[in-house]
This record gives sequence, C-alpha cells and structure tokens, in this order.
Amino acid sequence: MAEDHAHLDNAGLVVVDKPAGMTSHDVVAKCRKGFNTRRVGHAGTLDPMATGVLVVGIERATKLLGLLSLTTKSYEATIRLGQATDSDDAEGAVVSTADASELTDGEIASGVAELTGDIMQVPAKVSAIKVDGRRAHALMRTGEEFELAARPVNVQRFAVVATRREGQFVDLDVEVDCSSGTYIRALARDLGGALAVGGHLTALRRTKVGPFGLEHSRTLDELVRDPETGGTPPLSLHIDEAAKLAFPHRQISFEEAEGISQGRWLEPVGRKEIYVVIDPAGQPIALIREKGRRASSVMVVRPATLR
Repeated sequence: MAEDHAHLDNAGLVVVDKPAGMTSHDVVAKCRKGFNTRRVGHAGTLDPMATGVLVVGIERATKLLGLLSLTTKSYEATIRLGQATDSDDAEGAVVSTADASELTDGEIASGVAELTGDIMQVPAKVSAIKVDGRRAHALMRTGEEFELAARPVNVQRFAVVATRREGQFVDLDVEVDCSSGTYIRALARDLGGALAVGGHLTALRRTKVGPFGLEHSRTLDELVRDPETGGTPPLSLHIDEAAKLAFPHRQISFEEAEGISQGRWLEPVGRKEIYVVIDPAGQPIALIREKGRRASSVMVVRPATLR
C-alpha cells in the first residue's frame, strides 16, 4: 500500500522545455531515469529540430495522456523566404533558390492572410503520416515518389512579429496559434510557394499545447535525479492539478465519490465532453464520459485504495 501511495505522490505531468537536437523519445528516457520509473509517456511529438513544450506523463498520469484535449497549439517560428528544401525545414537539402529581396511587406502580409483561418494543407513529407502502412518520412528517405492528401486545418493566428532582410533572403519571425495536425513547416513552404520564391522553416519553438504552456515547463537539467539524496525531480503538475486544469469540472458528494472510485456510475447531467468529478474536499476522483443513462469513468484518478 505504501508503494501505491508513493506512486500517486509521484504521479503527474512534466511539461518539458525540450532543447533542439533531441527526440521526444530521448526526453522520455531522461524522465525514466530522473523519476526512476518505466511508467513514462509523452503526448504530441516534437521533431528534433524543434524546441519547447512537450507534455510527459509520470506514473499513473500516463493514463491521462490519451484523454487530454490537446487540440490547440501555439508556436514561435522563423521562416526563410527565397529558398525551398526537400523537408520544408533547415535540415533538408536545398531544392530551389530565388531572389526574395524585392518582396514587399504588403505582399508578405497578403500571403500570410491567405494561410490564416480554415485552410486545406498538404502535410510535410517528413511527417509521421502513414502511406500504405509506412511513415512518410521513412518513404522520403528511400527516394520513393509519393503524394500526401491535403487535409483541413485551422490557423487561428499567423502573425509576423519581425522581418529581417538578409541579401536575397527574407527571414520572418512569426507566431502561430493553430489546430492539432497543422504543420508549421508546411505553412513556411506554402507561403514561399504563394510568393513564388520558395520558403522553409529555420527555427521552431512550441510555446503551448492545450492548457499547458512554458509557464509550467521544466528544463532537462531540472529533471535529473539528485545523486546525493536520490530525491525525485519536481513535477510540473501533480495528477490532481493536471486533471483539474485540463478538464471541465463537476462537483459530486463524498458518497458519489466513493461509488465512482469503486466502479459504479453517476447520473448523467447532459454533457458531451470528458469531465473530471471533484469531491467536497476538492480532490479529483475520476474522469467521466456520459453515454445513454450512465455517466461512467474512463479513468479513475484516485482509486478507493489510494485515497
């Protein structure tokens, strides 16, 4: 029982500020070592080139990851106009170069406006989308020709915050708020294509995923286990805090809390989204989904044996 309680004490989310050059799996490996557990997972992969917010679940909170509504994301990025690459980012081979120095701010603004709102976007070929059972990025490395279908995405905000003119190139620092599934490198490619000069991404930093932002983040240096005391690193959010931040609330009685933590269900209240039920002591008990005449748990945050 003491071990179970320890697992709940150490259960939560770590919002990692991922450095460049590391894969998401590298971050998970670091967290497994730091928290001394195999029960670590991540939501919303970040490419090695990208930095910023990567949501990692520790212990029981790994069960939260698949239920989190991470449908909105925010980024800071740099787009180079005047050069296209085969990967749509700086890590690919240059496939075309053009003089972008004559582009006006007005032309750039018009191009950006066309890529704002509900748009159809062809994902980058270095994406993890599957083509006939194989990942697009793996197919690309073989040199095999293939096409990806356009898909609907929403770019809520696409703002140019700085413009630098470097010889024949124009570098744009941009901020983007968008739906999950939007490829920022594809925005760079399409903006360059629309302006007839080519474009690619030279830097990418994710600043927010759903409700989790850099204000919650930990650096990898903070996630190293203390060699002298063996103490575990700090969580960004305990599982209780994470559940209360990420899901809508429904207040329930102690009696209802006892029932739901033992596998019984509640009366539905007409809600369609997954929500967290909270007892009178302020403890989140379970995540609930309503179906028909039942409101039943999809995950018990605090089982009866751990409360």
